[in-house]
Amino acid sequence: MELRVVDQPAGTKPAAAAKSKDPAGSPAGSHRRNPGFPLDLDWVERVRMNRSALERRAATLPARRTVKKDWQAAWLLKAITLMDLTTLNSDDTPGRVERLCAKARHPVRQDIIDGLGVADLEVKPAAVCVYHSFVKTAVEALKGTGINVAAVSTAFPHGLAPLSTRLAEIEASVADGANEIDIVIERGMVLRGDWQALYDEVRAMRRACGDAHIKTILGTGELATQTNVAKASLVCMLAGADFIKTSTGKEKVNANLQTSLSMVRMIRWFHEETGIEIGYKPAGGIATAKLSLDYMALIKEELGTHWLQPHLFRFGASSLLTDIERQLEHTLTGHYAADYRMPMV
Repeated sequence: MELRVVDQPAGTKPAAAAKSKDPAGSPAGSHRRNPGFPLDLDWVERVRMNRSALERRAATLPARRTVKKDWQAAWLLKAITLMDLTTLNSDDTPGRVERLCAKARHPVRQDIIDGLGVADLEVKPAAVCVYHSFVKTAVEALKGTGINVAAVSTAFPHGLAPLSTRLAEIEASVADGANEIDIVIERGMVLRGDWQALYDEVRAMRRACGDAHIKTILGTGELATQTNVAKASLVCMLAGADFIKTSTGKEKVNANLQTSLSMVRMIRWFHEETGIEIGYKPAGGIATAKLSLDYMALIKEELGTHWLQPHLFRFGASSLLTDIERQLEHTLTGHYAADYRMPMV
């Protein structure tokens, strides 16, 4: 079932809106994977974004779109199923990854699940995202859960290694069991306007991924303009990206609503022209339940409720789940728990 809020049918239980038959994010039967298309430089050059208009539109979302009480709980449960639980730290260890995978298996305390009456929904995140070194650890820890394993590859977070090295890392991650690959583009190609080079690299990375889905990280905080963000989004989609993603989480400026509007509107335009649905993943700085609701409202308004599914929308998050779990407990008790009662790892 798809989450519905503003247009929820009368008589439907709010919590039921969070149910997803496949929380791991496997594409729905009607979903066609992006096959890639020839690079259309005329289309790329027609792309323009009005920064002031984007900022005004983004500023209205948090004020106009709010949900409360049981409806908020339904949205937040849905948000968990759209989440890539992530650990991308220099001090990661196999033990930390195993603990994160244990949290992915049981993302919300059982007493909260029982209190909300949603045990039958089997709410789980869409994926666990780790460095290549820990793919095997995550695959083993998540065996039998249906939760995807995503690997950040291609010299994350800067993407400045030789192309052959980056392609080899993708192939190694796929061989170890990753079924999603988060790649980073070389930002200099965008700043130079070298769209052919960007297209060729992403196309090569898509081939290296094979059946694993590819999420292209644009590093939007380093692309200078919203028009650059939009053009890079289009080129990556033409090259065969399954998702476009804002950030590595390591930039000074990560995901925000105005940049998300630029990318989401390119997804909509691409769908109108090709009939292909592309996923969107904001990442970096999304740490509160309220902010996750703002992003979900943006997707609902710009692309429709249909896009609020794991194969079309994800949050890249490391601490978001903690705040969502606190909000869900508040729904039951009227009190906010301390963070340590919902440890991640």
